[in-house]
Amino acid sequence: MTQVERFHYDNAIVKKFAYASVFWGLIGMIVGLLIASQLVFPALNFETPWLTFSRLRPLHTNAVIFAFVGNGIFMGVYYSLQRLLKARMFSDALSNIHFWGWQLIIVSAALTLPLGLTSSGEYAELIWPIDIAIALVWVVFGINMFGTILKRREEHLYVAIWFYIATWVTVAMLHIVRSLAIPTSMTHAYGVFAGVQEALVQWWYGHNAVAFFLTTPYLGLMYYFLPKAANRPVYSYRLSIIHFWALIFIYIWAGPHHLLYTSLPEWAQSLGMVFSLMLIAPSWGGMLNGLLTLRGAWDRVREDPILKFMVVAVTAYGMSTFEGPMMSIKSWNAVTHYSDWTIGHVHVGALGWNGMLTFGVVYWLIPRIFDTKLFSTKLANVHFWLGTLGIIFYAIPLYWAAVVQNVMWRAFTPDGFLVYPLFLETVTQIIPMYAIRILGGTLYLSGVILGIYNLWKTVASGNLIANEAAEAPARLVVGAEDHSHWHRWIERRPIQMLIFSLILVAIGGIIEYLPMAFVDENIPKIETVKPYTPLELQGRDLYVREGCLGCHSQMVRPMRFETERYGEYSKSGEFIYDRPFLWGSKRTGPDLAREGVGKLKKSDSWHYNHMYNPRNVYDQSIMPAYPWLLTNELDISTTASKIKVLRQLGTPYGEGYEEIANEDLAKQAKKIAASLKQDGIEQEGLETKEIVALIAYLQRLGVDITAQAQAQK
Repeated sequence: MTQVERFHYDNAIVKKFAYASVFWGLIGMIVGLLIASQLVFPALNFETPWLTFSRLRPLHTNAVIFAFVGNGIFMGVYYSLQRLLKARMFSDALSNIHFWGWQLIIVSAALTLPLGLTSSGEYAELIWPIDIAIALVWVVFGINMFGTILKRREEHLYVAIWFYIATWVTVAMLHIVRSLAIPTSMTHAYGVFAGVQEALVQWWYGHNAVAFFLTTPYLGLMYYFLPKAANRPVYSYRLSIIHFWALIFIYIWAGPHHLLYTSLPEWAQSLGMVFSLMLIAPSWGGMLNGLLTLRGAWDRVREDPILKFMVVAVTAYGMSTFEGPMMSIKSWNAVTHYSDWTIGHVHVGALGWNGMLTFGVVYWLIPRIFDTKLFSTKLANVHFWLGTLGIIFYAIPLYWAAVVQNVMWRAFTPDGFLVYPLFLETVTQIIPMYAIRILGGTLYLSGVILGIYNLWKTVASGNLIANEAAEAPARLVVGAEDHSHWHRWIERRPIQMLIFSLILVAIGGIIEYLPMAFVDENIPKIETVKPYTPLELQGRDLYVREGCLGCHSQMVRPMRFETERYGEYSKSGEFIYDRPFLWGSKRTGPDLAREGVGKLKKSDSWHYNHMYNPRNVYDQSIMPAYPWLLTNELDISTTASKIKVLRQLGTPYGEGYEEIANEDLAKQAKKIAASLKQDGIEQEGLETKEIVALIAYLQRLGVDITAQAQAQK
């Protein structure tokens, strides 16, 4: 006779993550609506350092990705994992350490990013102490998850758990490699990778942060919660197997498609493009598996708002995973990259796939753990339509803005001159599209607020079942043979699945990165490229602090309309001392790679006035003002440690140069201050202000590569 064991599921931890997800989602979307509004109404930057668009943008992305979606992942994993394994979580203490540790990380990000404490990498902006905290909390999560798997009462590992395992191991690998750095202070560090190498590592991480944080865990949630909500089995077990293994193997190779037409070697670009196109098959296989699970249940979809949320979420996943590979085709990428198309694309994924599935899961889950009914189905339906319309009004204007801007960027007169030589002309034409985007964001946020009210009333009408009683047969012998299907053997062996998943995701990273790290011919050296002077180095770090790379790229692509506008196209060798690399992802302002040379070069006083108030230079500019740079004292106490760390990383500063670096800094600063005074700028102590360092950096851009071209002549 089979022994039945009684135990309890931990719903208290599920509740905590659900509350946190909804709360941080609200905060992240409010910040998102603010920064969208700042692009239409620059006065909303308030000329305050911590409220500028450039500092709030990474706060918004981190809040949505790691706070809203991250807590949503843990909510779904902690609920589904216990029930799929017929076991309480391995440790209540670890569950709570995980929860509070993750919230502490989020609060730390919310404090540091507006203060300008950033490492600048897309989705990897957090400073090194927080990176370490993330790694530790992720290990706690992993121990808790695998401890639960190992003590399970259910032999079979359901498909959702495969995705949870792949998520954990891949995110750990990505985070550790991307975060490798040497600190110069408690809030600053230089990464071990530089230039082209860092660009490749960044987008190996950045693209796969989307893949293995925003996608694979949510596919696990889809495979559990969609069948539960529809009360139907998953459409195809075989398709789920193909979906899983093909997706985790192919996804990891696709990162270079973010670097098409850059100075990344052609072979790496082509590899990224090919694997990106291959991604369509497993991605759409998963989408179809989700939608076909609803076969015979479409009448319920019309009535049930939870299923509506989930259907739109899975459809948005399909749209995003078709659009992404299309954007990796070089001819199409030439149009979409550096344009607002990318912003529209990622928001279809974030608002559609992640957002709608999160709210679908929350609406299904909260009434169950509180032993009550959803307060209002009608309000949930209104939330659904506000969210769906919000996505439409958000994305379509940005697609249209991208088309308009690209047509203007590429326009030439019959005589071969640019029709719109001033970049600002191409920005002012898309302001109406930005305004419609605000409408879309407002609709979506209104739905979120309505949903929070609905959930609050639902919670108020019930009582939390903190420890939900359950029973299951005692666990059978692990690894018992089952020859009913070839895949069964690994579904009973979580450690082997972990190892095989790690091997599959590591292959692509190793093959793509190792040649860049150890084959010098992939990054030809340029003799005229020299390390930054101490003042330029400090100015570059100020550029990073203020988030300028969020709107300005530093990568001239080999296209006629770019070389005519900006100058000589970028070479891989000119970035060998760049930590971090600053190629950018979006141009809301012009490319700055050649800002210090040729027809793009401006006077020191122009930069001074432009940073003080851009509308004093261009009355239609939407750039924030940075008046504090003119009054803040430049912190030179970090110069020595920065020089020392960079020398350790291979930058050819002379031994002991850090001891005299500030003397050189002062000499260069005095020259720039004298230039400013000569142009009529009367300000006491100019040579000690931050603006002087930033000007020094901007005036350096493009100088080395121009010197090389002149030497060749």
